[in-house]
Amino acid sequence: MSGRIVIVGTGVAGATAAQTLRREGYADEIVLVGAEPNLPYRRPAVSKELLAGTTSFDRAMLKPAKFWADNAIDLRQATLVRAVDTDSATVQLSTGEVLGYDSLLLATGAKARTIDTASTRVHTLRTQSDVTALQNAIDVGGSLLIIGGGLIGCEVAATARGLGAEVTLLNAGPALLDRIVPRTVSDLVRDIHVEHGVVVENSVATTQLVDTADGVTATTADGRAFTAAAALVAIGSVPDTALAEAAGIAVNDGIVIDQHHRTSAPAVFAAGDATTGFNPRRGEFERGQHWNTAMSDGAAAAKAILGHPATSAEIPWGWTDQHGLSMQFAGWIHPHDDLVVDGDLPSRDFLAIALHNGCPVGAVAMARPRELRATRTLIAEGDPWSLSASLDLVRSR
Repeated sequence: MSGRIVIVGTGVAGATAAQTLRREGYADEIVLVGAEPNLPYRRPAVSKELLAGTTSFDRAMLKPAKFWADNAIDLRQATLVRAVDTDSATVQLSTGEVLGYDSLLLATGAKARTIDTASTRVHTLRTQSDVTALQNAIDVGGSLLIIGGGLIGCEVAATARGLGAEVTLLNAGPALLDRIVPRTVSDLVRDIHVEHGVVVENSVATTQLVDTADGVTATTADGRAFTAAAALVAIGSVPDTALAEAAGIAVNDGIVIDQHHRTSAPAVFAAGDATTGFNPRRGEFERGQHWNTAMSDGAAAAKAILGHPATSAEIPWGWTDQHGLSMQFAGWIHPHDDLVVDGDLPSRDFLAIALHNGCPVGAVAMARPRELRATRTLIAEGDPWSLSASLDLVRSR
């Protein structure tokens, strides 16, 4: 293939796609366009090292500035794509320039889901600029109210406690991290937070956030009120599909893609958090929302653009660091799966494997990175195993 490839989005999916194109031997023009003024960086650091101030932004960059120039990748920072015209195969930039493309990759990512409020003390956390605002709020106020018990909410709770803030976490669901770990592990995560002084309230729906004399107050559906100097809304994300929708590209809780990352428009591909694709293992469309999924998506989309053989889809996996403890997870865990645990949850040294119809479908681990990697292979193979056989096989790898 030859011509110009335009990539919209400088997150890990877009940045990885640009790097992969060069590694795969593509020699023509690559334009990488991103709204943020920063160089591409590791977003998982936003809720951990960057917020804690334990690393500099330079160390969070995916590649140094020199890399993009050395690889002839035309990186356009602080630049919006205003519109995509699939008929003329062009994109309109906020600079006024109109760029033609031979292939277009939409890697527009996701935006933080918000709560309707007029409060000036309510924050979200997706970008490096959000980090600075939240750091200042924690430093000045000394207390933080977190709405949401997913990965971002739990990680910020741990980071804010490490910075000395008083933290209250309000979770609408029945358990922390309940979308990615089984209930027994959710209970362990809650215990760890409580041990470190975080006030955790599960099954609490926040109905209102308003400024008060003491800061910002959350009112809940059961009539209670919780107040802190500042609040973080961490209730998930929504795919950024505005460009695709305006261009007439099929969207359904994400930009719809096939197994080759093609959209409904000719020569337009998509990857990362903005997309939804059919998962034959689960028999449904789903949207990947983890860093590693976006990275593998970017690489796969680049190869698809070049017409190179597709690699098998990677089992989703990720990690979280909270209160000095690291936990890894992989696959898909559902409440009714069979669960076998090797090790001991209270001692924070375990591997838990979820089985569905006898097949390993998910896993979560603390202090067992090698076993977690082996279990990812088991999940990918999709073969039925007994509970004991699964553990024996993991130990042998």
